[in-house]
Amino acid sequence: MKTLRIIFLSLLIIGTFQSCIVSEKPNMDFFSDSKYDFKEAKFTSFNVPLLLAKPYIKKALKKDGESEELINLIKKVSKIKVLTVENGSKEMLNDYAKFLNNNQYEDWATIKHNGENVNLRVKQKGESIKNMLITVNSDKELVFVDVKGSFTPDDISKMINAVSDK
Repeated sequence: MKTLRIIFLSLLIIGTFQSCIVSEKPNMDFFSDSKYDFKEAKFTSFNVPLLLAKPYIKKALKKDGESEELINLIKKVSKIKVLTVENGSKEMLNDYAKFLNNNQYEDWATIKHNGENVNLRVKQKGESIKNMLITVNSDKELVFVDVKGSFTPDDISKMINAVSDK
């Protein structure tokens, strides 16, 4: 029985850390399309293991003095995917924006911070937002964060205001 318990725990731990694997293949729909010519672009992608990340993020937000409202938003997150692109082009970014528009993503905010553009797009059904895409565009690389969860427009506004006030 003890051996069975150890095997079960080992499989559970391996399953948890599986999402930590870093890949050089894109993990987001537009970038996974093999028909598109990405030229010199280099991809790095991973899924954030929320079981490990949520407590760490909450602790960091509390340490930074963030509001309880912002910290409570972390509870609503169900999945996070991150993709970085080196040598990405403006053309690729424009094509990505068209792809998002064609897939019912709404442009909610663009924030310029330290020479970087941060763009927030959401996919909304009624009052519920199930998907949020954050794009960070700097001169050197592009970072795409795909956040899935169950948010309200008010939640997103609070997040934008918290970031904009800094």
